[in-house]
Amino acid sequence: MERIKTYNFRLYPTKKQEELLNHHLWLSKELWNFLLQKEKDHYNETSKFIEKTELQKLTKKSGLFSQTAQAVCHRLYNAIMKMVRERKQGKNTGFPRFKNFFRMKSLYYPQAGFKLEEKLEVSPFGEIKIKKHREINGTIKTLTLKRTPSGKWFAMFVVYVQKKIPQQNNGPKTGLDFGLMNFATLSNGFTIPNPKPLIKHEQKLIFFQRRFSKKNKKSRNRNKAKIKLANVHEKIKNMRLDFLHKTSNALISNYSFIAIEKLATREMIIKGHGKGINDAGWSMFAFILCSKAEEAGCKVELVNSMNTTKECSRCKTIVPKSLYIRTHNCPKCGLIMDRDQNAALVILKRQPLPKGSGATCKASGSLGANAGPGGSNALEDGRTKIPSLNKEPGNHRDFADAKCGTFSR
Repeated sequence: MERIKTYNFRLYPTKKQEELLNHHLWLSKELWNFLLQKEKDHYNETSKFIEKTELQKLTKKSGLFSQTAQAVCHRLYNAIMKMVRERKQGKNTGFPRFKNFFRMKSLYYPQAGFKLEEKLEVSPFGEIKIKKHREINGTIKTLTLKRTPSGKWFAMFVVYVQKKIPQQNNGPKTGLDFGLMNFATLSNGFTIPNPKPLIKHEQKLIFFQRRFSKKNKKSRNRNKAKIKLANVHEKIKNMRLDFLHKTSNALISNYSFIAIEKLATREMIIKGHGKGINDAGWSMFAFILCSKAEEAGCKVELVNSMNTTKECSRCKTIVPKSLYIRTHNCPKCGLIMDRDQNAALVILKRQPLPKGSGATCKASGSLGANAGPGGSNALEDGRTKIPSLNKEPGNHRDFADAKCGTFSR
């Protein structure tokens, strides 16, 4: 049994290497636009698309590494086939768009052309300095060189690793209710404060956004302002991910079973509180939690979110309450407690959603995990796909010793 794991390392190319990397991104952009124009012209003449094998032949003499050029071709072909499928479903989907230089962000090496030792040797860039903050355990399959909007370069390795026997976790069970005032409330009364990284940096973001919007287009000052703005966005993103990783580590290290609710976050964002929901990162947290749970011997299950805030955790009576009422007061059994803790108890007591009910551990759409054992994100061939985890699950410890330090009563 294998699973797929991604390792992400920072690259420090020299000025000449960075110029060459950017030039290859420009070549990728030119190849994409050339192939897309060919597909459009051929479709206008014959009402058919160029076959994949014929499209691959057009990638020769592009100036790119052969497999990288073919990867650009495959992405374009898959995008066109997706358009065809959606048109057959009655959706008004258009052709993929032509790309400018800033929309081409990565160079993909699916099989060969790279070698990792003390430095990363990549064809045709030579040896690039890399910061290996941890060892790679497994067989490296692919490499992606990615440039962030702030101009930083990263190497992303997709690795196949053997599944390990999960360690024993004899911790208690808990239910988890997401919120905006507090990030989450546990069924035992612990609360996880919401760090709100976007709100903390909102004024700084507004300041740099305003400076960027006033610069003349295609000017050097605009590019400088764009990088400064991207650095602020990157800071917010890193703060959020750091919080989510540390919080998930603390939870899976102290609990053997965690029940979370399946939330339709997209619909909730449309209805209201979109900024707060996106800032909290509920879906990303669920994805990280499910990915780490299996190795830690913890089980994450998904439950139906209907009426979790209204239902009484003791007698199951539906008690309507507005968003501003923060206390659950049951008129039937007399239970009085915090509404979020009551909701967490309801979530803990509910039956998990059946497998194949549409609950997926993706960081978009609906929030949650596969309903299978351990909340794993399993592929059809038995492998498991998990994201890049800079923080590995720790040993069992009390919340007082947890790295996140964000739990309070």
